[in-house]
Amino acid sequence: MEYLHIKGKQKIKGEIRVNGAKNAAVAILPAALLTEGVVKIDNLPRITDIDKLVDILNALGAKVSSSEERCLYIDSSGVDNFSPPPSLVNKFRASYYLMGVLLGRFGKVAIPMPGGCNLGPRPIDQHIKGFTALGAKVELEHGIVKIKAKKLRGAHIYLDVVSVGATINIMLAAVRAEGKTIIENAAKEPEIVDVANFLNAMGAQVIGTGTDVIKIQGVPELGQAEHTIIPDRIEAGTFMIATAATRGEALVTEVIPKHLDPIIAKLKEVGAYLEVGPDWVKVKGNNVLFPADVKTFPYPGFPTDLQAPMMVLLTQAPGISFITENVFEGRFRHVDELKKMGARIKLGGRTAIIEGGYELVSAPVRAMDLRGGAAFIIAGLISRGETVLAGVEHIDRGYEFIEERLKQLGVNVERKIISDEVFPGK
Repeated sequence: MEYLHIKGKQKIKGEIRVNGAKNAAVAILPAALLTEGVVKIDNLPRITDIDKLVDILNALGAKVSSSEERCLYIDSSGVDNFSPPPSLVNKFRASYYLMGVLLGRFGKVAIPMPGGCNLGPRPIDQHIKGFTALGAKVELEHGIVKIKAKKLRGAHIYLDVVSVGATINIMLAAVRAEGKTIIENAAKEPEIVDVANFLNAMGAQVIGTGTDVIKIQGVPELGQAEHTIIPDRIEAGTFMIATAATRGEALVTEVIPKHLDPIIAKLKEVGAYLEVGPDWVKVKGNNVLFPADVKTFPYPGFPTDLQAPMMVLLTQAPGISFITENVFEGRFRHVDELKKMGARIKLGGRTAIIEGGYELVSAPVRAMDLRGGAAFIIAGLISRGETVLAGVEHIDRGYEFIEERLKQLGVNVERKIISDEVFPGK
């Protein structure tokens, strides 16, 4: 079993270039199946979720090739399969984008319920609501979602809750539907805008992304395109929070600062020093940190994906801080492990109460999801002693060669292999 060995009391110092956005890439790669032409997708992160998607595309009959780093060419002209292999789909949640894509191209899809991080109830009812409105019939048989439509027709769809996944999935199906689709109460995340830009590059007609009303005029076919993935605001935010927590100093480059506004604002509130340029953010930690009240919300609110790393930072701010999780239930699974390291945290419903200002100490801990894993790395860097972190496979889903990236920032994190017995209850 792989694990990360993290030396404590280290300060981040250096410069790091942010990679392409995972949450955009995992929708854009499936979207390539909507055309029979060849598409070029650049600035892809080298993470395991992308590897899994490539395996799925190949299994469906696409030809995926690469002639340069972080770039893929996808030829979907030979795709004739509307049922991706369960063994691949079960491994991560973003596989649900294949529903909208295959429905849009073939008018039918059969796919297992998606896997991925266990973050409590994350139903796909809003996805299904959208597909049904477009004229599809949806059935669930023995864990397989079967969706069919003789013809997809544009519709007016109001989402009951703001959902990134549902917004994108409905958009993917609607670009090949007949007529106009309007999605109201749509999510506004930058990754949705990026997906729409890719679709439009292929010839789709999508307007309004970045607002709560998206309008899509369906087209009969899509063509060739080239697209570059936007920078990953969550990866950028992770390095920014880690810098503040370790009282270090880092220049985070190749970012879109506007996408980082809620993170920048909260780090300033906690006491970090920040300087913002056209495509970079400089963060300098402060020896004196202040408590804060953090509430996660859909964009442009504070991102739920940075809630766990932010919690680690607040353990170092003397006083009482609050984090309220308004997006996903079950996203406090990292709390018990942080308490092993000396964190003083109490949970009350969707709110975590953090008594900050106390030193963390090393302990064997396990990442149970992607962003919790990032939080434990930060905790290990600021703790006394040496931390052993298991569950590295979760971290690899969204952070590229994390130990190598951290070495660029001057801190020592090593990947090693250890017996499962060290971490019982796997």
